[in-house]
Amino acid sequence: MRLRNITGSREVIADSQFVVHEPAAQKGCWSSLFGNSHPIHIEIGMGKGRFLMELAARNPEINYIGIEKYSSVLLRAIQKMEERELPNLRFIRMDAEELCEVFDRGEVAKIYLNFSDPWPKDRHAKRRLPSRQFLERYHQILAADGRVEFKTDNTELFDFALAELAPAGWQTEAVTRDLHHDAALLEGNIMTEYEERFSSKGNPIYKYIIYREGKQAE
Repeated sequence: MRLRNITGSREVIADSQFVVHEPAAQKGCWSSLFGNSHPIHIEIGMGKGRFLMELAARNPEINYIGIEKYSSVLLRAIQKMEERELPNLRFIRMDAEELCEVFDRGEVAKIYLNFSDPWPKDRHAKRRLPSRQFLERYHQILAADGRVEFKTDNTELFDFALAELAPAGWQTEAVTRDLHHDAALLEGNIMTEYEERFSSKGNPIYKYIIYREGKQAE
């Protein structure tokens, strides 16, 4: 789906106090930016920011970073933050492939992937956020006890995501193919805009929580 470009969005992003404009310069010292040593959680492909803003409001003891590559979408999140400022939330406009240039080894405690682009063509499999290529990137920046949480309504993408785990050395902590009827995983669940839309149509929501044991990536 092609996103409509919004005139002036890049200029707003460039001027926003809520956006980290040189994220690579923060590598290894994100705690300095937030002014504390709280755990860091990131969402890759945060969309308009509803999910992450609600998390940040509920959990002031955690620092959140939202990553979004589309200016027109990030603009909406900035507008929301202007109405409801949250000191423990910041945004980055970048491609997810740059993760290891922005976060140091073990610097991130949790990664959220919500309704990611399925990239349905086989030749684009490595671009999918739950792919083994991205799982390796996550392994490099996650703390030893770090977790990745992934939600989607796309059956094919979820099947692909599960199949990628063993080859990449990851294990499941929890898996459901019907999140909204899974009492344990539904507890504390925050719905994204997409989740609300899809679930209202009766679509089941799939979710996994995964981790990787063993020595951290060198």
